[in-house]
Amino acid sequence: MNLQYELERQLLDGDWVPGQALPSERSLMQQYAVSRGAVREALAGLRATGVIDTQQGGRSRCANLLEQHLELPLQGRGEDIEFQLQVLEARAVLEGEAAWFAAQRASDEELALLAQEYEQMCRRGRSSSGRDASTLEKAKADLQFHMLIAQASHHLLVCSFSQLFYNRYFNAIYSVLSRTLSRFGRYPDGIARQHSAIHRALQARDANLARESARAHILYTRDLLKQCQ
Repeated sequence: MNLQYELERQLLDGDWVPGQALPSERSLMQQYAVSRGAVREALAGLRATGVIDTQQGGRSRCANLLEQHLELPLQGRGEDIEFQLQVLEARAVLEGEAAWFAAQRASDEELALLAQEYEQMCRRGRSSSGRDASTLEKAKADLQFHMLIAQASHHLLVCSFSQLFYNRYFNAIYSVLSRTLSRFGRYPDGIARQHSAIHRALQARDANLARESARAHILYTRDLLKQCQ
């Protein structure tokens, strides 16, 4: 058995996601019934090819394989409404496909985690003190929900690109929410309903409805932003 190949397959199949810590050497020895030397040799090969990163004294983590090859442009135009519209249009495509794959591929445990995150996102609408959650808190909660869907897609490229896209354009995504809140005076009711529709479609494993709901959610936000022009 080629252990390095088997470990690479875990990443390529989306069983491990970028940034996730690898199991311990002992766990890998037990899982694959190999020696510690074989595990260390395989991990060294993965480090050499850039598949994993290992910090001194820390656990090895899966690398984002797109990061060193993909430079997303125009980070500094997050306040430009025309650019924000483009970011939303790209999100509609990306998140629609992520939801479509997740509805088919997510494990029962991942769907339970998504359900838990959805409930937490609903509760984050108000803090424990009773005050309204900040715009920044709402933006982070929204992206956490969508990133979990991308991870549950078990699609290496969808997950890797989503991670880079959200990190690169967080300022634009945050500014969209800030601008719409300023324009309409409150968090749009439709967004909560759309998150609920995405959640229900995923739990029902209805891939087509999940894709449609995810796309409709982002395009609804785009239409709100257009009204701010």
